[in-house]
Amino acid sequence: MPDIAEKLGVEPGTVVQELGWDEDVDEAVRDAVEERSGDELLDEDAQDVIDVVLLWWREGDGDLVDTLVDAIGPLADNGVIWVLTPKTGRSGHVEPSEIAEAAPTAGLSQTSNATVSDGWAGSRLVAPKAGKSRR
Repeated sequence: MPDIAEKLGVEPGTVVQELGWDEDVDEAVRDAVEERSGDELLDEDAQDVIDVVLLWWREGDGDLVDTLVDAIGPLADNGVIWVLTPKTGRSGHVEPSEIAEAAPTAGLSQTSNATVSDGWAGSRLVAPKAGKSRR
């Protein structure tokens, strides 16, 4: 599992915020991310500029658009939000279409999907590059 942090775009020094933690999260994913970044995961009260957000999200957790909008606030210009959801057949599974619909409403683009662990899948969301000038 050590390569999962790399798959999530975590490098040494990356500032990672974790949202939606609960008893069911995959601790091996959390450990791999902390080990690779070299620091502990920040919680929702963090005041830092965030490079990567790990959002553990389950069916019934509330309004995904609102949660994504809140997560964008402290996100660095080139920051990434990973929406981590239980895989098909597991309790709390979220349909991929729900994420695909919520992302643009929150001002994000879905760029890829990844298997994060045996029980969790991830959707990579980024803010569209604003005002890129072409010469």
